Amino acid sequence: ACQIIFFRHRLCSSHHPPGFHLPLFAIFAFATCGGYSGGLRLSVDCVNKTESNLSIDIAFAYPFRLHQVTFEVPTCEGKERQKLALTGDSSSSAEFFVTVAVFAFLYSLAATVVYIFFQNKYRENNRGPLVDFIVTVVFSFLWLVGSSAWAKGLSDVKVATDPKEVLLLMSACKQTSNKCMAVHSPVMSSLNTSVVFGFLNFILWAGNIWFVFKETGWHSTGQRYLSDPMEKHSGSYNHGGYNQESYGSSGGYGRQASLGPSSDEFGQQSSGPASFTNQI
Repeated sequence: ACQIIFFRHRLCSSHHPPGFHLPLFAIFAFATCGGYSGGLRLSVDCVNKTESNLSIDIAFAYPFRLHQVTFEVPTCEGKERQKLALTGDSSSSAEFFVTVAVFAFLYSLAATVVYIFFQNKYRENNRGPLVDFIVTVVFSFLWLVGSSAWAKGLSDVKVATDPKEVLLLMSACKQTSNKCMAVHSPVMSSLNTSVVFGFLNFILWAGNIWFVFKETGWHSTGQRYLSDPMEKHSGSYNHGGYNQESYGSSGGYGRQASLGPSSDEFGQQSSGPASFTNQI
């Protein structure tokens, strides 16, 4: 029984690394965004078939500086070619998102190693938990900002790479005699996944704040301040109860003593009738 109690105490008092699960999700976040490359294919069928181009490939990739992505399309007016470029630049939001993910991965990995193998130094002078708490709050905020900014940037990328929007840039497609169509559209599933992982990382880091806070001295100090008034209140109540009991017992004894006459009074009353009979 003692061994079972000891085992349960060790199990309940054991601490797991607050951010041991975070590096994996950070990897998914920056890998699905930073490793993306996609493209679309268009076709322009001119009235003069020799001027047509049925396979216009437009490739783009991270960091999505779309205004630098150029391509040539036929004008359907002889052999003249039109050089165009996509619109928009989402590099700032994409790079910020990937940067936050990379640094979050490196910090969470280092914090996990320190927490497991150097826990004594981690808890020394309470500096480790305090630094961990502050950094966790900062990264939670950065994940929220980065994920929101990248979600807006991805929306702009989808609009700029929409085949219908790109076809509107071509002068040949403004003529009804020419046939312009999209062969295939870009696949954005991995980019959508990166946004999901971004907000998931925010939820994990924000939820991890409480567990890191419990490791700091602020949590124990708050518990001590809360327990001291309760102990004083309970102590004063118990002290008052003892006084009341003693007071009640003494008062009760006084009342019991005053209920009936004392033995002396009984003696005095019994002597009264005896002297009266003697007189008779």
